[in-house]
Amino acid sequence: MTSRRRRRTRISLTSVLVVLALAVGGYALDATGVLGPDADAAAGPTAVATATVGTDSDAPEPSRASSPTGPTGPTDPTVSTSTDTDAADARALLATLPVRGKAAGTGYDRTGEFGSAWIDVDHNGCDTRNDVLARDLSAIVRQGPCKVMTGTLVSPYTGATIDFVRGNTTSTLVQIDHVVALENAWRTGAQQLSQSEREALANDPSNLFAVDGRSNSQKRSGDAATWLPANKAFRCTYIEHQVSVKAKYRLWVAPAERDAMERVLGAC
Repeated sequence: MTSRRRRRTRISLTSVLVVLALAVGGYALDATGVLGPDADAAAGPTAVATATVGTDSDAPEPSRASSPTGPTGPTDPTVSTSTDTDAADARALLATLPVRGKAAGTGYDRTGEFGSAWIDVDHNGCDTRNDVLARDLSAIVRQGPCKVMTGTLVSPYTGATIDFVRGNTTSTLVQIDHVVALENAWRTGAQQLSQSEREALANDPSNLFAVDGRSNSQKRSGDAATWLPANKAFRCTYIEHQVSVKAKYRLWVAPAERDAMERVLGAC
């Protein structure tokens, strides 16, 4: 064999040995964990998993229901907003109210005893009716700073939607109801209140709801024993307001009225 051929053979054997050494070394490093997985391959699945766990920022927030006097404004009154705590508090407060028969309605005069409808008792520049319309209606349009001209009401007493348009023949479709009717208040203790206290009662936001005119006409001066909202989901809130107002203005409840209140609150 010539010297040139022997040199080529040595070079080939050396190359093979180098390749084998690199292969064995690479396998050993991979087995011991010194060489990690490919960075791009790791980024793909990890990034997808993170995106799946995260919250979609464009998803709508869950809605929160509240009564017409709630701080978040008008909401769907067909959904009960009363809680066990509210009902329990109302039952406890009801137990403190005096129970006696109704006084005679002699001398009842809405304007003379409870003031003109509607006055600006909170001195915000707007009368009480416009304050309640602005609170309970949605998508309202005003004329000036106070007068509500149009809006949409979901009546808490029925759940029906009413488009309010101010006018001689349309305004009465939406009326402001006294939760504790003023004549009922007169016959259950308001005769002993001062004029200013009666005016405060007549314009107290917690005693007022914007409602459909038909329900307001049906209720008239009825108490819980003679009239309740057709919308059963709202009855707990309705009675809770009645009890609160009666306690606030030192009014009493008639026996049948008290029993009806207890029945409603007992089911809340």
